[in-house]
Amino acid sequence: MSFDGVATYAAVKEFKNELTLGKVEKIYQPQPEQLVLIIHTRNGKKKLFISAAGNHSAAYIIDNTPENPPTPPSFCMALRKHLSAARITDIIQHENDRIIEIIFETVNELGFSANKKLIVEIMGKHSNILLVDMNSGKIIESIKHVSIDVNRARQILPGKLYQYPPGQNKKPFSAITQEDMNEILADSLQPGRSILSSIQGISPTLAETIAADGDPRNCYANLRSMLMSIDEGQLHPVVYLDENKTPVDFHVTALTVLEDTYEPLHFNTFSETADYFFRHRESSNTVKQKSNDIMRIIKAHLDKLHLKTQRLNEDLYKAENSEKYRLYGELLTANLHMAKPGDTSIDVVNYYDGSTMSIPLDPKYSPAKNAQNFYKKYAKSKTAVKEKKLQLEETAQEITYLESVSSHLERASSVEEVNLLKQELIDSGFIRYKKNRKDKPGRNKPKPYSYTLSSGKTLLVGRNNSENDWLSFKKASSTDLWFHTKDIPGSHTVLLLNGEEASEKDLFEAAAAAAFHSKASGSENVPVDYTKIKYVKKPNGAKPGMVIFTHNRTLYVNPKLPDGSSF
Repeated sequence: MSFDGVATYAAVKEFKNELTLGKVEKIYQPQPEQLVLIIHTRNGKKKLFISAAGNHSAAYIIDNTPENPPTPPSFCMALRKHLSAARITDIIQHENDRIIEIIFETVNELGFSANKKLIVEIMGKHSNILLVDMNSGKIIESIKHVSIDVNRARQILPGKLYQYPPGQNKKPFSAITQEDMNEILADSLQPGRSILSSIQGISPTLAETIAADGDPRNCYANLRSMLMSIDEGQLHPVVYLDENKTPVDFHVTALTVLEDTYEPLHFNTFSETADYFFRHRESSNTVKQKSNDIMRIIKAHLDKLHLKTQRLNEDLYKAENSEKYRLYGELLTANLHMAKPGDTSIDVVNYYDGSTMSIPLDPKYSPAKNAQNFYKKYAKSKTAVKEKKLQLEETAQEITYLESVSSHLERASSVEEVNLLKQELIDSGFIRYKKNRKDKPGRNKPKPYSYTLSSGKTLLVGRNNSENDWLSFKKASSTDLWFHTKDIPGSHTVLLLNGEEASEKDLFEAAAAAAFHSKASGSENVPVDYTKIKYVKKPNGAKPGMVIFTHNRTLYVNPKLPDGSSF
């Protein structure tokens, strides 16, 4: 991640333009290591987001306000006490390092003017946010406390004198001259590494970008050009995305070493870039983590259901091969005169085929009682066949349902979708949930995926099984068309016709979208059934998304979203 000294330099330039002389209105601490300052400026309200989290150490201006906890932490309370209604007089960067100092003018308890400084140290897992009294230089409070047990050289505790983090004996990038660059790159076989180890505030990817062809004159020109564009407000910030559209890096300038590997996404301001990078990266990670947690629960249930199916099939096999008990009972009854109490077996003639059959007997019972026991076993087996078949059918339905939830979960792209699927599993009884008295019941408004076909018709796709039911039985009209992959878990897909007829192209585009939103999205020539909504029925007691349908036809398509689609 390239939140290095140069990115900090650009952030400070933007903050100075946007926030200087602004007045602090509200202070929030949405997460233990995050801070939001709402500042009233000449251009309206601005929200400065600061994070000291190890995987999200940054500072930038945001548009949305994160959810505020009901009880503010102690650091938030301290900031409210000292910075409420304070005015920002200056914002500076410390020696081209990843340290931002926000200077506030406020009044103390006696009503006298006082200056305080909010110091933001953006240093990965060592990041911190501190409030420092400028007159005494002492720390008032910090978002993280660092005791002597953790760091003997530099403690961060209230009442301690603030000390800057130790330097790295590098030269600040803003002070580099052509002579310095010549000296740094003299006889260097790895110019990028030489720049990284000699110039303060440069990240590895930026060092490789500056190094270019290794010529000291070009390297110096690249550095000066980049700094000049920041000074003049001519930024070209960019986020780099992998094949899954997940952000992997960002900077205020193009990073040539990433251009050929990742997809660049350009923005106008530093804050827009940083906000997009962190929000989408964290969202992707959170979705993956939450999805994996639920997927483990689904897999555990599926393993149990598959084992249950195996055992039921074994029991069914035994029950279906119970005809011998009827025959034993019948032949033993016909030959009771031949059996004696205490016999363990009896040989009789099977009058159906003339063969001799040996019938095992329980010596504890009389021959007549043994015959009755055989008839009871036969009757019990016949009943078991019906019960086992019914249980197998119910188990198969549960497996189909869980596989459909798993399919939706694999395609979930937001935390909201994952939470909806979790709630669906809670409602279906697959996840145990202890209800809190503070929990307020409520219904989430369905928000199915919406696409526009090339003909202009609207196509709706359910994001989960509950939305599938809503889409098929409440949203759609009886003449709309319903699509679903044949015998493959997937989403209900509805083509809204509004009284019009669907063309052949409409059918294939809708079927391709249905295939895309299924477990067969990575396959080719996927079979997709379609029929009118009026032929789609939900059996009594069926789980969400489980339906039966008739009058269907099948199309074979390659998974693809409509070209003119729009969410």
